[in-house]
Amino acid sequence: MPRNLKAVPRVLTVRSVSLALLLAAVTALAGCERGSSNGPGFSTAGPNGCPADQARAQTAVARAEKTDIPWNGPATGPAAVSGKTIVYVAQTMTNPGVAGVAQSVREAARVIGWNVRVIDGEGTPAGIQSALSEAVALKPSGIVIGGFDPNSTSEQIGWATAARIPLIGWHAVASPGPSVKPRLFTNVTTNVDDVAAISAQWVISRSHGHAGVVLFTDASIPFAKHKSELIRKRLAACAGVRMLAYENIPIPDASSRTPREVSSLLSRFGSRWTYSVAINDLYFADAAPAFRSAGEKGSGPPFNIGAGDGDPSAFQRVNSRQYQAATVPEPLSLQGWQILDEFNRAFSSRPASGYVAPVHISTAANSAGATTWDPSGYREAYRKIWGKWPRGYAGNIRLVAQPAAP
Repeated sequence: MPRNLKAVPRVLTVRSVSLALLLAAVTALAGCERGSSNGPGFSTAGPNGCPADQARAQTAVARAEKTDIPWNGPATGPAAVSGKTIVYVAQTMTNPGVAGVAQSVREAARVIGWNVRVIDGEGTPAGIQSALSEAVALKPSGIVIGGFDPNSTSEQIGWATAARIPLIGWHAVASPGPSVKPRLFTNVTTNVDDVAAISAQWVISRSHGHAGVVLFTDASIPFAKHKSELIRKRLAACAGVRMLAYENIPIPDASSRTPREVSSLLSRFGSRWTYSVAINDLYFADAAPAFRSAGEKGSGPPFNIGAGDGDPSAFQRVNSRQYQAATVPEPLSLQGWQILDEFNRAFSSRPASGYVAPVHISTAANSAGATTWDPSGYREAYRKIWGKWPRGYAGNIRLVAQPAAP
């Protein structure tokens, strides 16, 4: 992939010409390495790097790696409405993020006193449409759009809207908050721009601005495609980072296709492949056998970061340094509780809370062996809002100011 180089308006001295010739020779030799692809090879001492971007990246990454974060979500809201039933329509329960949120919705429902049913769309357009049709036919109090594009089920969304069934998305559209087209009371997710930015900044910071990157995505999901395009744009801003490959592998096909693609990429790029970013951690679960068969060390390179979702298997790979160095996890449990709170606001004719969880980076150094990113304070805060304190509970909630919902 060609790299844009900025011209330097300076008269070349004999010494600078010699240095340029030396760098060209080193690059040419790099292109002859075993396993390299056609064209100029990637050099970890690549031109210019990006010192300013690298400094900003280091600051952002250090902030995102902090774990002592006070609850900054809603502290007030309507008391729990009783007797509600929620249907969670999952894109596919083989997606760990989708499944993790479903589990936390059930947990929160037990606290607030509601019933939850999960219907698996099994990762196909027909399956998702059928699952949402079934959900609408059940006439529930509310429906969760769990990880799929509502525009792919426009007919069923229309039925739900006509029946005045509130819809709340999880990773359903690109942005957090309410949506008009498609009509969602709100969409629960971290800010995709922030997730994309911090994933790219982790690569830039850790590589000191010099990396050969492979990016894995699922272009069939607009949310995922948008995230990967943002990551690619961020990485391209650093002159020392080269995008080696942009791999489009649908999530339902990841287990079968990822090992083959990884083997091919290792053959093409060899040691020039130093970093990977994936829109979902599960790609690295499927990539691990191919890395292992090729004799690659679990601790890298390539150093791999998942830009979502932070499921337990991702944490296990990160903590054991087995083919994944970091994850930008969604706080899946928190988001399940938030979904229930947003429904409670909808049922009480109140606006959505407007809360968006901040991005976080988990590594072996800061996860303390945890298998999820589970920030503190939200369970107590939501229990207080709903009036659902456990019997005999006495405790304190550390809160920071939260802007009022628009």
